[in-house]
Amino acid sequence: MNEFTKTRTLRFIRRASPVFPEHRPLYKIAQILLILELASRGGKSSLPRLQLMNWALKTEERRAKLIESVKNGQLKLAAWGFDPVVAIALRFAEAENLVYQVSTGYQISEIGKKFARDICRNTENLESERSFLSALGKALTEAMVSEVSDKWGES
Repeated sequence: MNEFTKTRTLRFIRRASPVFPEHRPLYKIAQILLILELASRGGKSSLPRLQLMNWALKTEERRAKLIESVKNGQLKLAAWGFDPVVAIALRFAEAENLVYQVSTGYQISEIGKKFARDICRNTENLESERSFLSALGKALTEAMVSEVSDKWGES
């Protein structure tokens, strides 16, 4: 047998694969609770609005665009992404009684408010998200989101 005809064996070792934080349900639940607590009137938000806020939280450029749009009183965004992890996180949050569904979307519960306040007390937790949502405040209205999303069906 020469060197080229020897049988070689491949071994595969299963290793844990990392999951990006933005794909972890607990991380998304925390973001949703902060959105409802810090940047939603009455602790309520529609799903399209939650998706918009989630989309904006992903990059500084998107955050700046959203804040600028809100300051001008009109969203200058043609569309935004819908993340399936948000829907999964909402289901988990609902199962844990952190949020509940209302006719217009989702509302934070008392337990969810406590969780959101606990997140805010620890200065290291979701610092950039808290800063952005506090700067945005409750100025992004459902009407602004509806105005843009209603145009999607017209095209």
